[in-house]
Amino acid sequence: MSLAEICGMQDLDSFRTNFCPNELDRMCTNFENNLNLEMPPFANPAAKVSQLTRDESGREIKMAFDHGTTTLGFMYKGGVVLAVDSRATGGQFIGSQTMKKIVEINDFLLGTLAGGAADCVYWDRVLAKQCRMYELRNRERISVAAASKLMANMVYNYKGMGLSMGMMLAGWDKRGPHLYYVDSEGTRTPGKVFSVGSGSIYAFGVLDSGYKWDLTDEEAYDLGRRAIYHATHRDAYSGGIVRVYHMKETGWILIDNNDCNDLHYKYQAEKEDLENTIA
Repeated sequence: MSLAEICGMQDLDSFRTNFCPNELDRMCTNFENNLNLEMPPFANPAAKVSQLTRDESGREIKMAFDHGTTTLGFMYKGGVVLAVDSRATGGQFIGSQTMKKIVEINDFLLGTLAGGAADCVYWDRVLAKQCRMYELRNRERISVAAASKLMANMVYNYKGMGLSMGMMLAGWDKRGPHLYYVDSEGTRTPGKVFSVGSGSIYAFGVLDSGYKWDLTDEEAYDLGRRAIYHATHRDAYSGGIVRVYHMKETGWILIDNNDCNDLHYKYQAEKEDLENTIA
């Protein structure tokens, strides 16, 4: 019933005598048309939730869970490389170790997830629908810039409504490869190197030391893996599987999936071999 109270629908319970089908239909239009979403019945849902976070004993319940992840993307002469971890957390609780944080929007467009998993997955699906509609109407693929602008405009309409999103959009169009950062505040920024999430500061440390434009494909893949691994090694909210994708002129390809534990022992063995060689 607390969810009904948050949504302002506590009087629409079908077990009560004052049930109003017309009002319930009005409140459920989000399921029929995701492009014409109904606004919440109040301006700031997060503030309303905080007022209802007490159990039957009056003790406070933490509802504002901390988000944690590590995602990165960078452009180089061979295209765009995206690398992500796979751990989904709610505060200190690990919900999943196999979360897929790269969404395949179409054959030439990829999106990463950081923030609220449900928010990112839902809006990436909406974007995929919009991109497909554009392709059918115009008989050509949508540009990466236009796709990122669509996403920024859609989520900006819900600014302050509780969305939590920080994503990268990577793709290849008629003008070549592109990489954009888009978040739930409406920010839209093009760039060559991005990292998003609680482990991004550690990933940036590796990227800053190893990134250059003329990387080979294998060097780019290894840089992405190492950056995510070192972030998962130091950030408790990141971990699981390291996924690496490559956006090329012919479309995206999945390079590999590596367990962080396997990478740990691999890199440790390489370090020991190097030390023995120097000695």
